Amino acid sequence: MAKKIAIGVQDYAKLIENDDFYIDKTGFIREWWESHDAVTLITRPRRFGKTLNMSMLDYFFSNKHAGRADLFNGLNVWKDEKYHGLQGTYPVIFLSFADIKFADFETARLSINGLLTNLYSGFRDVINDSMFSEQDRDRFNSVNDTMGVAISARSVNNLCNWLSRYYGKKCIVLMDEYDTPMQEAYVYGYWDEMAAFMRPLFNSTFKTNPFLDRAVLTGITRVSRESIFSDLNNLNIVTTSSDEYATCFGFTEDEVFAAMDAQGIDPAEKENVKFWYDGFTFGKVSDIYNPWSVTLYLDKGKLGTHWANTSGNGLVGKLIQEGETELKTEFEKLLKGEAIDASIDEEIVFSELQGNRDAVWSLLLASGYLKVVNAVFKSDGSSHYKLALTNFEVKLMFQKMIKRWFSKGSYFGLFMSAMLKGDEKAMNAYMREVTINTFSCFDTGGKDGTTHPERFYHGFVLGLIADKSDSYIVKSNRESGFGRYDVVMEPKDVKDTAIIMEFKVKDRTDGEESLKDTAERALEQIEDKKYDTDLLQRGIPLERIFKYGFAFEGEECLIVKAL
Repeated sequence: MAKKIAIGVQDYAKLIENDDFYIDKTGFIREWWESHDAVTLITRPRRFGKTLNMSMLDYFFSNKHAGRADLFNGLNVWKDEKYHGLQGTYPVIFLSFADIKFADFETARLSINGLLTNLYSGFRDVINDSMFSEQDRDRFNSVNDTMGVAISARSVNNLCNWLSRYYGKKCIVLMDEYDTPMQEAYVYGYWDEMAAFMRPLFNSTFKTNPFLDRAVLTGITRVSRESIFSDLNNLNIVTTSSDEYATCFGFTEDEVFAAMDAQGIDPAEKENVKFWYDGFTFGKVSDIYNPWSVTLYLDKGKLGTHWANTSGNGLVGKLIQEGETELKTEFEKLLKGEAIDASIDEEIVFSELQGNRDAVWSLLLASGYLKVVNAVFKSDGSSHYKLALTNFEVKLMFQKMIKRWFSKGSYFGLFMSAMLKGDEKAMNAYMREVTINTFSCFDTGGKDGTTHPERFYHGFVLGLIADKSDSYIVKSNRESGFGRYDVVMEPKDVKDTAIIMEFKVKDRTDGEESLKDTAERALEQIEDKKYDTDLLQRGIPLERIFKYGFAFEGEECLIVKAL
C-alpha cells in the first residue's frame, strides 16, 4: 500500500505518528544494545539515515519518552519482549553538531556553546530539585553562549552527573554528526583551533565520565584518534568496511524494490534506480542504496542527482581543485568509468590531505563518492584497493562540479565553440580569460611563488571530460615530469570534428625564443608522432581533424592551428 513520502523529516516519532513511509531500522536498537560496547562511533556517508536512527534511539531509551510503546509496536525491535521493559527507562543526552558550519572559529565556538546551553535548558527542572546544592546550580548556570573552554569541556560530563544522581541511573549519550565542525574547520583553515576546543569536550564526555552508561557517535569520517580522541581506549569504531550495523543505515536492494512495489512504481524502473543509486557496500553487504535519493525518487517519480546536489561537497571540491597532478590524472580515469589503485586508511588525518593522494581517496571512499571494486589484503598487513565512482548519480555530481569551475564568464564554453569551429583568433582571445579565471582555481602557485602550469592542464582536461563526454571520447596522454601532454577529442559520431591538442611550456634552452616557436614545436610533435592515425582509421577525414599547438609561459598562452 502506497504511503505518503515525508521529505526531510528526521524526527522518528513524527514519521511513525503520521504513518508516513518508513523502512524499519529498529533492529539497530537491538544490535547496538546487545553489543555492550561503551562508546560506539559509526561512520556513514551524509544523508544515510544517521540522524533519524539517533532520533529513534532517543525515543526508545529516553525517560522523557516513557510509555511510547506505540512508536515501536509491530516493528522489528518489539518482537523481542525483553525490550518492552527497556523503552523509556534511561536519562538520555542527545545533541547534534550538524549545523556547526561556519567560516571562522569564533563563530563556530559560540554556536557550539549555544548548542550546549540549549541542551542544558531542557533539564532545568532537574537541577532545581532540592537534592542539588547551590554550587551545582551555579555550575549549571555557568553554561552559556560565552563560556570558556574549561566550562564547555566539562558540560556534558557534569550533566551526566546530575542526571544519574537524579534518576539513579547512568546516562546514555547520543552525539550526531560529531565531525561536522572538524570538516568545516579544515575547509576554512582553523583546524588546530577547533581540534584544541573539541578535544577536551570529547575526552571529558567519553573517557573520564563515570556517569556514562554507554554512548553512540555518528559522523561521515573517522577522525584520527590523535586529533580529538586522545587515549580514548573504550571506543568501538564502526566504518563502512565493518560488518556491524551493515544494513542499519541506507536501504538494501530488497527494501528499495519492495518500496517501489508498495508505491505502485513500474517494475521495469528497478534497473534504472539500481544504475543511479546502488553501489554502496557496508561490510560484506553489497547493493546498499542511497536512501535520500531513493526517497526523493519515490516521492517525485523522477531520477536525478538528489543526494549529490545536497550540501556537503565543499571539502571534496577543494581537495580535487588543489590536488597535485597525479590526483587529477587519476580523477580523469574515474570520470571515464575506469578504476584507480589506492591504499586506504579509514582513519582520516586531515593534516595529510594536502599532497597525499591516498588520504584523499580514503576520504572520498568514507564520504560515499567512491566504492571498492576489489580489495587485496596482504600478510604484512598492507592492503591494495581498486576504487571507482560509486554510481551514475555521483558521476553526474562531479561533472556538474567541474563545469562550475569553468563557468566564470562562460569563457570556457565560448572557447570550446571556437575550437570546434577552427577559429584560432577567437580561441586565443577566450583562452586568456580561461587561464586568468582558472589558474588560481587549480592552485597553480607553489609555496615558493613559482607556478605549476601542469595543474591547470590537468584541470583543463577534467573540464573537457565533464563538458564534452556526451559527444566526445577525451583521451589524454602524458609523461612524467611533464615532458609532453597531448589531448585527443575523438567524436562519437564520425561526422563531427575531431580535435588534437598538444600542450607545451616554453623552453628557452631548447631554442624557443617566443611562444609561437613553442606552439609550432607542439604542432611538429603532433605530425611527427602521427597522433591522427586512429582518427583517420575511424574514417574521419583529414580536413575535419583540427590540430592545435598550445604554448604556455606562466599564465600567458598562445594557440596555433595547423594549416
